[in-house]
Amino acid sequence: MAASTPDVVVVTTTHDTEDKARALAAAAVRERLAACAQIHPVRSVYRWDGEVRESPEWRVDLKTRADLVTRLGAHLAEHHDYETPEIIAVPVVAGSADYLAWVAAETIGTAPGSP
Repeated sequence: MAASTPDVVVVTTTHDTEDKARALAAAAVRERLAACAQIHPVRSVYRWDGEVRESPEWRVDLKTRADLVTRLGAHLAEHHDYETPEIIAVPVVAGSADYLAWVAAETIGTAPGSP
């Protein structure tokens, strides 16, 4: 297990339907902005327009490289229909070296000519 992996992050967003969450996840993986995504049903409690609300949502956790967070965030925001979508990134502090290498290999490069 790699002890320190500041190059890999998990980007999280949510959506109000499973179909929309799946579409966001598939588009990000297809564009190679994320290596993979997991979609989880959740119940969110939040303040919006001065009221505390509660609603079912679908959380999408996307694994990507830290240098792709800005591009992935812009992609999610562009394809999201929430007024203020949750888009947060959390660094991976440890993980399987093979898995982390796979995340790097399955995401697009930033240099000209990168896969």
